[in-house]
Amino acid sequence: MKVSEIEKQTGIDIYTTNTEGIGGTLKQQIDDFIVTEITNREEGDSGKQLILELTKRNWDMHHVIRDLSRKFGISQKRIGFAGTKDKRAVTTQKISIHNMTTHAVDCIHLKDVDLKVIGRSNKPVKLGDLTGNKFKITVRDIDKGENELQIQLQETTDNILKTGGVPNFFGIQRFGAIRPITHLVGKSIICGKLEEAALAYIARSFPDESEENKYVRDYVFNTKDYVWGLDRYPLNLRYERSMMHHLVTDPNDFTGAFGILSKSIRMLFVHAYQSYLFNRILCERIKEGLPLNSTVEGDIVCFKNKDGLPDISKTENVTSQNLNGMNNLLRRRRAFVTAPLIGYNTEWASGQQGEIEHRIFEKSGVPIEGFKVPLMPELASKGLRREILLHVQPGYAVLEDELNPGKTKAILEFSLPKGSYATTLLREYMKVDPKQMS
Repeated sequence: MKVSEIEKQTGIDIYTTNTEGIGGTLKQQIDDFIVTEITNREEGDSGKQLILELTKRNWDMHHVIRDLSRKFGISQKRIGFAGTKDKRAVTTQKISIHNMTTHAVDCIHLKDVDLKVIGRSNKPVKLGDLTGNKFKITVRDIDKGENELQIQLQETTDNILKTGGVPNFFGIQRFGAIRPITHLVGKSIICGKLEEAALAYIARSFPDESEENKYVRDYVFNTKDYVWGLDRYPLNLRYERSMMHHLVTDPNDFTGAFGILSKSIRMLFVHAYQSYLFNRILCERIKEGLPLNSTVEGDIVCFKNKDGLPDISKTENVTSQNLNGMNNLLRRRRAFVTAPLIGYNTEWASGQQGEIEHRIFEKSGVPIEGFKVPLMPELASKGLRREILLHVQPGYAVLEDELNPGKTKAILEFSLPKGSYATTLLREYMKVDPKQMS
C-alpha cells in the first residue's frame, strides 16, 4: 500500500500492516471523535484546588480556559489542566481552579461545556499530569459492505496484535496537517539559517492551502516584500503577520522576528525536526527487519515507571550478556526499546540500530552542535530516547452509516499512553491521505 506524499514529508514512508485499507473519513460530526483522559490522580474533600471534570464539545482548550477565566473573573493562571486534547471532538478531562467554591461553579454556563465537581486537592492539575487517553472514534463513509469491512478490520487487528502494537510515529499534527512546515523551519534554525527559517514559516506555501493563502505566500517568498505581505495577508495568519511587522521595522533581525512568537511555539520547531528524524529512524529499523516488540544487541531500552509508562531517564544498553533478560522484561512490558530524539548530547545505540541512527542523522546534514541553537540558546535540546512501539489492543464494531446512505462505518475503541497519536493506529486501518484523518 502506497503512503501519501504528505506523510513522506513527515518522515513516514511505510505501513507495518500488509492489509488493504478500509478508507473512510474522520470527524464528519463532532461526536465521531471522543477522548477521555486517563489519570491516576486521586482527589479528596479538602485543599485549595477545586478539581472538576471538564467535558467540552468542539472547543479549543486554550479558548475554553480563557472564557472560563472571564466568567469566573479570575486569571487564567489559576486554572490548571493536563493536556490540550483535540478541538473537533468531545473530550473529557480533569481541571483544577485555585481558591474556587462549588457554588461559583454552579453559576457558570458555557455552550457545549459541562463542569462537574469531583473533589478538592492541594495539588493543581498540571501539564503532563495524566497517563494516557481513551479513544472512541467513528470512521464514516466507508465504501464496503458490512461483512467485507468486518473481515478487513479483523485482518488488520490480527496484524497489529502479532507485532505487539503499532510504531510510535509522530503524527501529522506534529508537523501541520495542511501545511507541514514546522520541522523544515526547525532544521533551518538548527543549521543557524534564521532568515531561511523565517521566510519558510512566513511564506512557504503548500498545495492544500486556500488559493488566497498560496498566492500571498508565493509572492512574499519570491520577493521578500513584507510590506506588501502585511497589506495582503489574511488576518487569521497572525503569527506570520507579527513576524513580518517586526522585519519591516528591522529587516535583518530574524532572531527578533522569531522572538515575537511564544517560546512554546519556537520550541515546537526544534522538536518537530527531532520528531521527523525519529520517524525516519523508526522506518529504517522496520525496513531492515529489526523487531519492534523485542530487542537485539546494541539497542537501548528504558524501563517502566510506577505508572507503567516508559521512564526515559532510566536506560540500559543491550549486550549479549543481558539480551535474554531484556527480552523477558519486554515480554512482561517492564521495558521498552527506544530510538533517539536527536540533540547535542544524544545517547546513541550501537550495533545495527546504531548504524541506522548515525546514517539517518548524517544524511540530514545538520551539525550536532546546532541543537545548542547559539542564536536562540533558550531553544537548545540535549536530546532523549523515546519508545518505538505503542502497545495497543483495539476493539471495533461495524454498522450502517446513517449519515452516508449505502455506506458503512467502523467504531474503533482503544487507549494510548500520553504523548502518542491516535492517527498512528488509525492510519494502519484506513490507509488514506492524512487530510481524511484531520
